[in-house]
Amino acid sequence: MIYTRKLFKQLIKEIDSKSITVLTGMRQVGKTTLMRSVFDCIDSDNKTFLDLENPLNQKIFEEENFDNILINLENFGINSKDKAYLFLDEIQLIPNLVKAIKYLYDHYQIKFFLTGSSSFYLKGLFPESLAGRKIIYELFPLDFEEFLIFKKKEKKFFEKFIQKAGKKNKISFEKYNRLYDEYLQFGGFPAVVVEDDRKRKSSMIEDIFKSYFEKDVKTLADFKEINKLRDLILLLTARVGSKIEITKIASELGLSRETIYSYLGFLEKTYFIFLLTPYSRSVDSEVRGAKKIYFCDTGLLNYLGKIPSGVNFENVVFQNLRNYGDLNYYQKYKGPEIDFILNKKTAFEVKICGDINSLVKLEKLSKALKLKESYLITKKYLSHKKAIIGLDI
Repeated sequence: MIYTRKLFKQLIKEIDSKSITVLTGMRQVGKTTLMRSVFDCIDSDNKTFLDLENPLNQKIFEEENFDNILINLENFGINSKDKAYLFLDEIQLIPNLVKAIKYLYDHYQIKFFLTGSSSFYLKGLFPESLAGRKIIYELFPLDFEEFLIFKKKEKKFFEKFIQKAGKKNKISFEKYNRLYDEYLQFGGFPAVVVEDDRKRKSSMIEDIFKSYFEKDVKTLADFKEINKLRDLILLLTARVGSKIEITKIASELGLSRETIYSYLGFLEKTYFIFLLTPYSRSVDSEVRGAKKIYFCDTGLLNYLGKIPSGVNFENVVFQNLRNYGDLNYYQKYKGPEIDFILNKKTAFEVKICGDINSLVKLEKLSKALKLKESYLITKKYLSHKKAIIGLDI
């Protein structure tokens, strides 16, 4: 059964646009399935979907004369005289492909849909010559709303945070809390979510991690000491939700600061981690430039280490809040902290068991920063009008 992702509606609108549509994201988040759903919605026979992991499909594009590619595509039902739709899956496997895409885009009526598993590699694949010709979408593991869809459960999610806080329901909380616990433990990779057996879930997450190392790390990166990257990942699991201290990490791993920066850059651009920058309304000496780290998925995070429940919950909140816009954190030097600031307007404090004191402190700091709204996000139910339950995000 095919389940709908939120991004589907946006991609459907791309069918009639001329731009090259690119979908990127970590492996096994559902990019291919989503693109095939878009493919099936195109009312034309002049279309084809090519998996570039297949060496025979790669051979189609191994032409010095790019016009000959169209001759090769005729074997797949593509007529170059009419508007055609060409879906190419995992384009990072053909380094010179973009030159051919640019030529075909400029000289023929071809609408391209492309997928790739790494912005790290795609950045190099898309030179300035494609500026204005492409639009890039990112796909992540399921948020909790999508998780429930894949579980064939229905739940109303309010769009505005003031509604999430004011219209929460204890009965609804009790109904979905068990599923939220499952989401916290096993994460949001689609195949893992639809699997009911918990042992198989764990095995699938292990396979996802192995696949990341075998296909992304070994094929996209040129790191001499891959084991050091593995050690860095394990070290980072203990620092989720905390600021990264590059010098300390470099010392622990016996690597240079420059190497740590390159490793972190790779992990971020292959969607394995996310680095959250500090918030500042102006140049403020009290705000340090260190970034906070979060992982792409709590299922992977729990597979890699024993994670405290509060840290795990904060990571899930981050994953779901980022759907609403740009996130930062705030902390004065040796002073109070705000876990998340959304779009430089709304402050969030994240607590497993929130209380009124947490809200009072948050509101005071938010007013000092001239933020418009502030909310406490809790794992457990709290009736306060400024408290949001994590499973409602």
